[in-house]
Amino acid sequence: MKWEIDILQVSTIIALVLLAVAWYLSYSASRLDRLHAKVEGAVSALDAQLVRRAEATLELATSGAVDPATSLLLADSASEALERHTHQPLSHDPLDGQTFAGRESTETDLTATLRAALQQDTVDELRSEPGSDGADALSRVEASALRVQLARRFHNDAVREVRRVRAKKVVRLFRLAGHAALPQPVDFDDDLPPAVVD
Repeated sequence: MKWEIDILQVSTIIALVLLAVAWYLSYSASRLDRLHAKVEGAVSALDAQLVRRAEATLELATSGAVDPATSLLLADSASEALERHTHQPLSHDPLDGQTFAGRESTETDLTATLRAALQQDTVDELRSEPGSDGADALSRVEASALRVQLARRFHNDAVREVRRVRAKKVVRLFRLAGHAALPQPVDFDDDLPPAVVD
């Protein structure tokens, strides 16, 4: 009789341990899935902010508020940035293959062009006429450039969190990430021109 009670107790303990392990694995897998979805959303948000920055730059270039050579440089860089897009093939996993597809260099080039075009004297001249097309366009460039910085940092924080969780032994051992690609941080120059920051 005592032997039967011991087996029952051991069976109950084993069942509870297995249940706890199953719950933990299920919780970890769903958390990882949410983190991957967060990265996907962050990539989309970053993409949208980059498009807004390029559109604002194109608006500044066509406003007539900057000299023709600067206008041409801004329009060329902004148009090139608008032509690039984030590569996201349709598949069972929305993150599979999602990369910036070499877009970093294009966005860095746009930042460099903005930095070269928006020197202190140009910014002062544009700001001297509040309400003008040039001042409004400059304001939109400033705001969109700041949102690009925030969106990129938010994306990279989300990527860092996914990579941290995926590095855990239990996640690797039980392959809780499935076949989802390991997200990569996005790195490009997004510093605001010094004249704009002042």
